[in-house]
Amino acid sequence: MRLAVLGGGGFRVPLVYGALLRDTAKPRVEEVVLYDVSLDRLEAIRHVLRGLAAGHDDPPEVLITTDLDTALRGAAFVFSAIRVGGLAGRVADERVALDLGLLGQETTGPGGIAYGLRTVPVATRVAERVAAVAPQAWVINFTNPAGMITEAMRRVLGDRVIGICDSPIGLIRRAATALGLDPARVSPDYVGLNHLGWLRGLTHQGHDVLPGLLADDGALRQVEEARVFGADWVRTLGAIPNEYLYYYYFTRESVAAISGRTRGESLLGQQEEFYAAVRARPDDALGSWRAARAQRDATYMAEARDVTDAGERDAADLAAGGYEGIALALMAAIARGESTTMILNVRNGTAVAGLPAEAVVEIPCAVDGAGARPLATRPLPGRFLGLMQQVKAVEQTAIEAALSGSSRQAVEAFALHPLVDSVTTARRLLDGYRAHLPDLAAVLPGSA
Repeated sequence: MRLAVLGGGGFRVPLVYGALLRDTAKPRVEEVVLYDVSLDRLEAIRHVLRGLAAGHDDPPEVLITTDLDTALRGAAFVFSAIRVGGLAGRVADERVALDLGLLGQETTGPGGIAYGLRTVPVATRVAERVAAVAPQAWVINFTNPAGMITEAMRRVLGDRVIGICDSPIGLIRRAATALGLDPARVSPDYVGLNHLGWLRGLTHQGHDVLPGLLADDGALRQVEEARVFGADWVRTLGAIPNEYLYYYYFTRESVAAISGRTRGESLLGQQEEFYAAVRARPDDALGSWRAARAQRDATYMAEARDVTDAGERDAADLAAGGYEGIALALMAAIARGESTTMILNVRNGTAVAGLPAEAVVEIPCAVDGAGARPLATRPLPGRFLGLMQQVKAVEQTAIEAALSGSSRQAVEAFALHPLVDSVTTARRLLDGYRAHLPDLAAVLPGSA
């Protein structure tokens, strides 16, 4: 099989290739085509992949290209992890919001809207090329904001695009491990949108063991999310929130914690050093990548852990892997007809009451050779459903704004978001983003 990786010069691509190297079942990916707009970054990542492949029998062949159609042609699967505007764009997403006293974060709040506005048209064009060049391919979307981008691509590709994220499975793994259970033998009651969801139940041998976890101080301290949110708050909710809900429940603390150097600024510095190191010493590309990865993983959401004294990330949790394992499991289930259940970003239909049928939600799905089918969820209480409805309305308004070029709708998307405090501020956000992000200004050239 052929796998096309869009954003193939990205720093995390070696994680996907490493997962492919560990996969020995048939059929398997035998050819990986990396596509990116930067040939320099493609060359750097190819050096890293060569290092990973050393010593492996029959590793997947790696090709690189800056032509999208060449990458897509003949692909059975397309993994999309593009970043329109690069990390410099992420820095602007964060800084423009922070300069107005609002949360500056990649996918949550104003930054996520700005990221989506400039990415939706590009992702839509990618979907159109997939439909034209590789109509039988399955698209696995990891491009952020993943829920919004998956929903936009669905307009072209329908059920053949599926969004993934590693946050829910990480939460479930930590919760099960804290109870001494095998994560593979529990069934989660997880529901939400991408980067906005809750673990409401965890069934083991027919019994919900989550109440026992919430009542156990010692076990709860083993779950990073519980340490970040605090035991009292997760008990108040009766659920363990996805880590990104920290930005909603502790907004003031979040803004204060990242008013210094933002995550985007830190990563931009790290990655510039990495790519420069590979150019200077290509034979040591793998070592440079591993060192940069260790630093990146250790500082993930560090602002939330610092404010709450949650401590460093657990080494065992870091070693367990993330989105690359989810991508491989999804490909295996579809290509080999291996039935499984996974938490994915898919069309809602009737699975989550209170949300539009066409809305992309993040919930457990049954997966097999026919694709992914959402499983019905229990009704949501208002304190969860209301936030999901509001944020989904923002996502759908942002999609319409990006596809129509409507600045008025873009302001509406900013103003509707629960982390934006006034319409005037929403207008200032759009002006600020247009001034700092040429890709967004090209999408929204007119005045609001």
